[in-house]
This record gives sequence, structure tokens and C-alpha cells, in this order.
Amino acid sequence: MTSDTLMINEVFHSIQGESTWAGRPCVFVRLTGCHLRCQYCDTEYAFHEGSRWSLDDLLDKVERIGRGCRLVEVTGGEPLLQANVHPLMGRLCDRGYTVLIETSGTLDITSCDVRVNRIVDLKTPGSGACDQNHWANLDRLTARDEVKFVLTDRADYEWSRDVIQRHGLTRRAGAVLLSPVHPMDPGAELPGIGGLDLHDLAQWALADGLDVVVQPQLHKLIWHPTARGV
Repeated sequence: MTSDTLMINEVFHSIQGESTWAGRPCVFVRLTGCHLRCQYCDTEYAFHEGSRWSLDDLLDKVERIGRGCRLVEVTGGEPLLQANVHPLMGRLCDRGYTVLIETSGTLDITSCDVRVNRIVDLKTPGSGACDQNHWANLDRLTARDEVKFVLTDRADYEWSRDVIQRHGLTRRAGAVLLSPVHPMDPGAELPGIGGLDLHDLAQWALADGLDVVVQPQLHKLIWHPTARGV
């Protein structure tokens, strides 16, 4: 492997579907590879598919397809598995982009450039990957960061509520996000899962007085839930 390349699954211009940036035009850089197999994963194709890109070619692609868009999200897969994600994000920041990284809660987030907005997807029991959470990340959160919980059922909600309260996440992070899982059919490596009703999740959060952002995955309402490049 050369020193200035990344394995990339896709690069595309779309609407941000999650986080407090939801609804805004965004350029997405999706890296290949993930060490997790969350049962509801909607990007299983990114586990293995991809091609090698130079950082220069990636930066040119982002600028070309963005049509003036200054918001970029680096995602996966799990983008922190590839060391060259850091020079990519640094160079994007240098060029004046607002950079988001969507990462699982299972890897150390302190390696990220301080200018990057970190969206940490903490894994619930229903994901099947809860035992891999890197809990020290919660002590490293700043007001630039967001913590996301994807919930499969009431038990996931109660687990997430307790984590939010025990670790004071609404004080540590800029936002705490609760999203209901969307139904997913079984895949080649994943069991699939039924969905959680957004209405139920909203009622639970209201009843408990949580200071959180309850949101659907917006891109799955705009496009088909399994569509690529959106």
C-alpha cells in the first residue's frame, strides 16, 4: 500500500440524513471496511467493496461533485480503521470544509483532528456489538461532538437512557441523538431486523424528560432504504 491512498467504497453528493446537520447538502466519502457486524447495518456492501484512491484524487472528487457544498462527512464502514483518513480530514479542513466523521463508539476518537466534528455511534445491546464499545471515548467528548444511539426496541432505549444519564452525555457533547432502527432484510453476513416505531421512541423520550434529539434517518424517507449513493 502506498502512503497516500485510501480504500474507498463510494463518494457522492446527497442530503445529510442524521445528526444535527440533517437536511443539509453534504458530500460523503465512504471508506471500505468494518470490524463490526451490527445486525441492522445498512451499508453491508462497504464491508469489502471498494478501490484505492489517492488523497489528491479524493480531494478533487469532493470539490468537483459538491457544486460548492462545503460540508463533508467521512463515513464507512468504519473510517478510523484506515490511518490515512487523518491526513484526508486534515487536508479537507485546511481547504475550509466543515468536516464530520461518523464513527462507531468502538475505536479511540482522540486521533481525529480537533477541527473535525465527531459523530460517535455508540452501540446498543440490540446492535450485537455493545461489548466492543470503547467507553473511554465518553470522557473525551467536546461540545463539537455528537453521540448517536440507534435503537432496536424498548430495552435498547432504557439502556441508552441510563448511559446518557450516568455519563452526563447531554453536558459533555453538543447533542445526543436517538434514532429508531429501520427494518432491514437479512444480508450475506447480517441477520437483519424489524423496525422500531418513531412514535413510540418519541413518547418514551418525552415521558423521561430526556434532553435529546429524536430523529428518523431522513435519507431513508427521501430515497429507498437500501439505495446507494444517497
